[in-house]
Amino acid sequence: MGMVIKFIPVPVIVGFTAGIGIIIWVGQWKDFLGLSAPDGDYFHQQLWQLLTSLATLDLTTTTVALISLVLVIGTSKVRGFTRVPGPLVALVVLSVVQALFNFETVATIGSAFGEIPRGLPAFSVPELSVARMLDLVGPAFAIAMLGAIESLLSAVVADGMSGTRHNSNQELIGQGLANILTPLFGGIAATGAIARTATNIRNGGTSPLAGIVHVITLILVLVLLAPLAVHIPLATLAAILFVVAWNMSQPKLVFRLLRQAPRADVLILLVTLALTVFVNLVVAVNIGVVLAMLHFLKRMSDSVKVEALAKSQLQRMVSAETLDATPDGVIVLSVEGPFFYAGVDTLERAVEALSSPKALVLSLRYVPLIDGTGLQTLEKMVLSLHAKGVYVVFCDLNPRFKAKLARVGLQRSLGYQALFDDVETALNTVNKKLKEQSTR
Repeated sequence: MGMVIKFIPVPVIVGFTAGIGIIIWVGQWKDFLGLSAPDGDYFHQQLWQLLTSLATLDLTTTTVALISLVLVIGTSKVRGFTRVPGPLVALVVLSVVQALFNFETVATIGSAFGEIPRGLPAFSVPELSVARMLDLVGPAFAIAMLGAIESLLSAVVADGMSGTRHNSNQELIGQGLANILTPLFGGIAATGAIARTATNIRNGGTSPLAGIVHVITLILVLVLLAPLAVHIPLATLAAILFVVAWNMSQPKLVFRLLRQAPRADVLILLVTLALTVFVNLVVAVNIGVVLAMLHFLKRMSDSVKVEALAKSQLQRMVSAETLDATPDGVIVLSVEGPFFYAGVDTLERAVEALSSPKALVLSLRYVPLIDGTGLQTLEKMVLSLHAKGVYVVFCDLNPRFKAKLARVGLQRSLGYQALFDDVETALNTVNKKLKEQSTR
């Protein structure tokens, strides 16, 4: 299943990540500005409520958030602090300030969520039965698929930010093992988190050790630093996520694609972005991939070309003797491109346009592949022409194509040799056949 991520095109990935960046950014307005939590299940409802409540922003909270934002962005530009993560500086400084002055209107982790529980979760085995497991198969599969998509997209984003290349199957195996063990300690299913991954990479964490350090840090916070974490202002966390959302959205890449990419790719990007923001990421990725697939099929079908070869073209392929012996009414059609279900109508229209041919030679040298629909169409078309008295043969087939046509049993249906290695052999056979017919 890890291979599936390779079939998600860049416009879908960019649209998805930009949409998530917008959601993260707007979702932090409440904590950044000290606004009341918006109601509504949909993004546009929450956005409208946030916009209409801007007049009620808390100046103290906003000041803390702006100072945090300056520290997050500016710390790395100060000499001597270039390798110190700006978010860490903002967290420490503003947490100390909040602990000293205790601003009443500034929400903190402690005031919003209470004291962080100390210690590690206990081991417990959930109660399972066959009936319950059958009820949970559907939701479990949906969660697994959602987790796989989100985690692999997170890995793709991380690759783009850090210049690495992930192993998709390894990612899914690791996530699967974690989600099997986590419920035994009271946890819920988890996925790769784009926001935290982007934050991690932006601050220099690009190796597997970063994940281990992340886990150890969380354990230390739970066991030792829980009393101190209650002073962390939510406005500071919002400022950090503002920067994360900006970096993750990759605005330069988005605008470059909007200016330079083909119109179909721009449409796919915008649709994916809009669906991510206004619906949800699963719908966005699925529809984005379907649109990209349909666009690809359209382009592949347009690449199928069927051309009747003129005598000047045949002169480079056969001897003058064979060409002179070829009577009028013998048509050589060259087929180029993949012959699959989305491109068969090109050949059908070309054959229908022929005016009473005596014989038809189909040159398939430039057909790299054929599917079941293409084979069925060829068989139906050939048998129809044969019923009208048209002699049909194939030439220039690659070995795999030739074996597929042989399995169809076309030669048995026609009652004569129909597959040849080159145009000249096919024309000589056709000429001989037509000559025999004319002498009867």
